[in-house]
Amino acid sequence: MSEKLILIVEDEPAIRQMIAFALQRSGFEVCEAFDARQAREALANQRPDLILIDWMLPDTSGLELTRSVKRDRHTRELPIIMLTARAEEADKVTGLDSGADDYLTKPFSPRELIARIHAVLRRSGAAGLDHIVEFDALKLDQQGQRITVGGQTVPLGPTEYRMLEFFMTHPERVFSRDQLLDRLWGGNVYVEERTIDVHVRRLRKSLEKFGVERFVQTVRGSGYRFSAKVD
Repeated sequence: MSEKLILIVEDEPAIRQMIAFALQRSGFEVCEAFDARQAREALANQRPDLILIDWMLPDTSGLELTRSVKRDRHTRELPIIMLTARAEEADKVTGLDSGADDYLTKPFSPRELIARIHAVLRRSGAAGLDHIVEFDALKLDQQGQRITVGGQTVPLGPTEYRMLEFFMTHPERVFSRDQLLDRLWGGNVYVEERTIDVHVRRLRKSLEKFGVERFVQTVRGSGYRFSAKVD
């Protein structure tokens, strides 16, 4: 789908619902989080195209959440717009210095918010990934976040997509389950090692339909690797 996914991190239900309604009316898909913890869980399950983060959150400040997103190499390219009632120039500078791509003070109109989102998405798209990785008939389009085999799209869940993207961009290297957990979920989310095995099985099952599951290989006693070579 060409619809962009926006993650809204806002603890005030009325504001969150207003934003969600405006975004959906403008053709965006929406996921919502009440606080930083829910935001991290959402990021572990799916990759949005942009994040809206309120400065004042009940558990961690929006500033710290923004910094943590930008520190993580798996999410640092995600554009962020900070939402806040703080209108002083010093606050705006602090927000932008934390890594936010734009800063919008409350109250704001839905039209202004949508315009800012489109502007940030245009800027991030121009500077974003435009990379094609191919192994035989298997093709990864990082810009479109799409996997194809012989021109046919391979339907993958967000975690399986991230896993295959990581494998294809790091071929011929063996990664332990711990390493894969760290690369796919980061150090702030607790996930059991066996979760990796579950997602590898799901990934192979999806690739099997296209005859390319052999690329995802088990290295006994060590972990997994992606390779076009057959042992």
